Amino acid sequence: MSNVPAGLKYSKEHEWVKVEGNIGIVGITDHAQHALGDIVFVELPKAGSKVTFMKTFGTIESVKAASDLFSPLTGKVVEVNAALADSPDAVNQAPYGDGWMLKVEIANPAELEKLMDDKGYTELLAKS
Repeated sequence: MSNVPAGLKYSKEHEWVKVEGNIGIVGITDHAQHALGDIVFVELPKAGSKVTFMKTFGTIESVKAASDLFSPLTGKVVEVNAALADSPDAVNQAPYGDGWMLKVEIANPAELEKLMDDKGYTELLAKS
């Protein structure tokens, strides 16, 4: 069973967001990193870039496959986890900790209501 922390919002594409004031911290879920396997590369946008709700913002590559990353919110990227360039395996080791990807200034807080809470995401995983 995947780790699904309470207090986060989740997309059906397996991204999560933690809201801290007007900033959303974004990453991929434990389920997603397990499905991908050993992550070898993460391509992220630059700080100052704009991301759009449910549009791609980057890619993640593992020994098995490459996948698009989808933004769970719209806004301006205020910080990128630069450590992932040298240590992409942090996503495997701590997807909700050191493996975070972006910090985004939230442009449309109403979009968060379109995402699932931990219970909804757990139900989604149970169906797959």
